[in-house]
Amino acid sequence: MADPLLAVSGLVVRLGRGGERRTILHGVDLTVAPGESVGLIGETGSGKTTLARTVLGLHRVEQGGIDVAGTDVTALRGARLRAFRRSGAVQYVFQDPLRSLDPDLTLGESVGEALHVRGTPDLDDRVAGAFALVGLDPALATRLPAEVSGGQRQRAAIARAMIARPRLLICDEPVSALDAATRVQVLDLLASLCADRGIGLLYISHDLGSVAGITDRLAVLHHGDVVETGTTEQVVTAPSHPYTRLLIGSAPTIGGGGMGRAERAELRAQLAHSPNGKVLT
Repeated sequence: MADPLLAVSGLVVRLGRGGERRTILHGVDLTVAPGESVGLIGETGSGKTTLARTVLGLHRVEQGGIDVAGTDVTALRGARLRAFRRSGAVQYVFQDPLRSLDPDLTLGESVGEALHVRGTPDLDDRVAGAFALVGLDPALATRLPAEVSGGQRQRAAIARAMIARPRLLICDEPVSALDAATRVQVLDLLASLCADRGIGLLYISHDLGSVAGITDRLAVLHHGDVVETGTTEQVVTAPSHPYTRLLIGSAPTIGGGGMGRAERAELRAQLAHSPNGKVLT
C-alpha cells in the first residue's frame, strides 16, 4: 500500500471553555491512502465532524498528530496555516449544499470563487471543466442555487471542491438531504472521481448503508474512540464490536433491519459495560 495521504495518530481533541471543556476525541488513529476511500461511521455526537474539522486545522489538537501529504498540520500556525488551507490540498463537501453555497452567487461563480480570488488564468475554462467533471450542464452556471435541484446543487458543491485539484476529499453526510435515486448517482460520482484521480476520500456518515457501497475500509467511531476498523467487507459481514453490530442491525439495506428489540437491548448492555473496547481487523 502507498504511504498514507492522511495519517491521524493518537489524536486527542477537547472543546469548550474553561471548566466546561470536554474531550471529544480520545486518541484516534486513522489513515487514508491515495485513491483509497475510507468510511468514518458513527451516530450523531460521536466526534466525526470534529475529526474532519481538526484535519482542516479548525480545532486545536490537545495531543497526537495529523499529517496530510507530508505536512504536519498540527505544527501550522498563522500564515502557514492559511497557506495550507488556500492550497486546496484538502477539500470539504458539506451535508447541505443549499447552505454551503452562497445564495447570491450563481453556481458558476461559486465553483470558481476560490480561483477568482487567486487570480487564476483561464478561469472560465476551469469552471466549465469542473462542471463537465461532475456531469452538470454548463448552462446551469448562470443559475442560482435555489433555482436548481438538490442533486444539481450537490454536484456543484463537488465541482467547487474538485476545481482546486485536491489530494484529499472529506465528505460529511453528502447525500443525506437527497432522494434515494439521486443518492446513488452522487455516491457513484464521488467513488469514480477519487479512484480515477488517486484522491483520498474520507466519507463521514451515520448511515452505514450509504458508506458500505463506496468505501474500501471502515472505521467505526463511538464516543470519540475508533472501536473497530477493517476492510468494508470484513466490518460489514463479520462485525466484532457490539456497537458495530448495532449499527448494522439498524441499517435496512445491509442488516435487513430485522434486529429484534431483545437483541438491541443485549448489545446496548454490552456497550454499557465496555463502551470503548477497540477491535482492529
